[in-house]
Amino acid sequence: MYDGDYVKADTEWEELCWIRERTDAPKGCRVEIVDGLVTVTPLATVRHHLIAAQVHRCLYQAVPENWGVHQWWDISVPERLALLVPDLVVVREDFRFADDGLCPAAAAELVVEITSKATASRDRTAKPAACAMGSVPLHLLIDGRAPGGPAFTLHGAPENGVYRVLESGRFGEPIKLPAPFDLVIDTGEFPQS
Repeated sequence: MYDGDYVKADTEWEELCWIRERTDAPKGCRVEIVDGLVTVTPLATVRHHLIAAQVHRCLYQAVPENWGVHQWWDISVPERLALLVPDLVVVREDFRFADDGLCPAAAAELVVEITSKATASRDRTAKPAACAMGSVPLHLLIDGRAPGGPAFTLHGAPENGVYRVLESGRFGEPIKLPAPFDLVIDTGEFPQS
């Protein structure tokens, strides 16, 4: 695919995936494609990992046996030029990989994104937009860096690539995930910065 000074790709998506695959990032950093840009995200903080672990444990108690809860699982939305690596992804174990070997976003039942200092803006806007375009039924943004203080937003009911806000609140208030999860997550247990 590479020929001296340029990449021979049939589409912009193939070129972006080719570049991403060859990006040599330090261990623990995420390499994503967000709105057509290949990005490298710095290491997450301990606080970030603690929140992810707590939500992961809660989700595993609620999902059916044939579903998986995965950290750093790539999901693709080629029509949005996005290959995301969310903090948590819930998928049915019987999903089918796309022809390019990637997990299509539509295979996800829930995506959980926890904001980081370096990516907060993308975490709040571009990533939920990509998930909505990819028909992910639920997207949970846990935003410890929200301007008004630590908060969460549950997006759902994607239509024409746009989510509705199903619920929002501050740390200390419960997150109520609807069916098929029927789960309440206690944000009062989240570590504060």
